[in-house]
Amino acid sequence: ARIRFTVPMLFALGFVSIFVTGGLSGIILGQTSLDIPMHDTYFVVAHFHLIMGVAAIFGIFAGTYYWFPKMFGRMMNDALGKLHFWLTFIGIYAIFIPMHIMGIAGHPRRYAETAGFDFLTPLQPIHVFITIAALITAGAQVLFFFNFFWSIWKGKKAETNPWRATTLEWTIPSPPPHDNFGPQTPVVHHGPYEYSVPGAAEDYILQTAPPAPAKS
Repeated sequence: ARIRFTVPMLFALGFVSIFVTGGLSGIILGQTSLDIPMHDTYFVVAHFHLIMGVAAIFGIFAGTYYWFPKMFGRMMNDALGKLHFWLTFIGIYAIFIPMHIMGIAGHPRRYAETAGFDFLTPLQPIHVFITIAALITAGAQVLFFFNFFWSIWKGKKAETNPWRATTLEWTIPSPPPHDNFGPQTPVVHHGPYEYSVPGAAEDYILQTAPPAPAKS
């Protein structure tokens, strides 16, 4: 199917990027000859938090933006969502890539400042840079919370199928009515992954779409 760079897709791709980046640094730590000097440094801090923290948060954001219209019947603001993504995505790398560099330089973890340690003094500007990046990234989350709560009441009304998905949950109104599909069970004619089907009018085919007539 044609990839559409919606806000949920951006955060999903961001999840993949961050998880892969953190995973690659994990491969380095798997080498005994490298793990010994880098163990208990900021390199480990950056690797762990990219994998266990930030990647998961990006997945949560992707799911929240995706399912918001189904939950509330309204769309979150697209421009604010994309601004939230780019500030967060760039901010995360601005925080954790320098941490990897500090770890390679031998900066121990749990040292919040470099005062009194001559070998750490040259790394103080990186501390300052990371702090500024962290503050900007944290501030960007205000955009998400504002967008979330504002959109509940003032967001644009969601279409039945705003993401051009194929599955059954996007064949009913949002939020779902009582009993979901009502008294009549939907009839499924297609699989859940019918994208870019040759000859189809759209890039997707709903599971409930009537089957194409047989060729004579």
